[in-house]
Amino acid sequence: MEEKTEEEKTEDYLFKIVLVGDSAVGKSNLLARFARDEFYPNSKSTIGVEFQTQKMEINGKEIKAQIWDTAGQERFRAVTSAYYRGAVGALLVYDISRRQTFDSIGRWLNELHTHSDMNVVTILVGNKSDLKDARDVSTSEGKSLAEAQGLFFIETSALDSSNVTNAFQTVVKEIYNILSRKVMISQELNKQDVSWMEDGKTTVVIQGEEEQVVEEPKQGGGCC
Repeated sequence: MEEKTEEEKTEDYLFKIVLVGDSAVGKSNLLARFARDEFYPNSKSTIGVEFQTQKMEINGKEIKAQIWDTAGQERFRAVTSAYYRGAVGALLVYDISRRQTFDSIGRWLNELHTHSDMNVVTILVGNKSDLKDARDVSTSEGKSLAEAQGLFFIETSALDSSNVTNAFQTVVKEIYNILSRKVMISQELNKQDVSWMEDGKTTVVIQGEEEQVVEEPKQGGGCC
């Protein structure tokens, strides 16, 4: 019994989260900062797909976030279907100093919805907030787009670490909250139906329910 408890502590849930957005918006550095507290000022464009894992604890449960990073260039679009498959969370990233990356968000959001569940927990991330003098997209524009699309919103800087952890934690916590609500509902309807959660490790893929997974725009826009 003791060994089982220790195993469960090692990993209670595994969530797949994807990074989405144009090339050179800082997706790889956001992941490097979050997973390893590193930053590469001269990092090259990602080739193909990479992923890192990071553990965090929520309500006494240890969550393993498997975060996938892919190239933004069109020539790597062949990885699309496999990249999104099974994702329950997404960071939709643009560069606040390059408006064209913000203008591409609609296309990336459509692709995310095409290749994954419509209810993927998504946060819109305005990266490179340290480039204040070069800002080309205002914070209010980012908030407005997030509210219009029903997304969380945050601005980050992988360079100085601002809000990076908050961005990833917002997504992971909301996925966990949705899962917890689903489990509670299932237990109320039929306690026998959730016996699959009582043993071993669980890889969670949330399928289409009409869950409200973002904060209401009227509550002040961004999550932070």
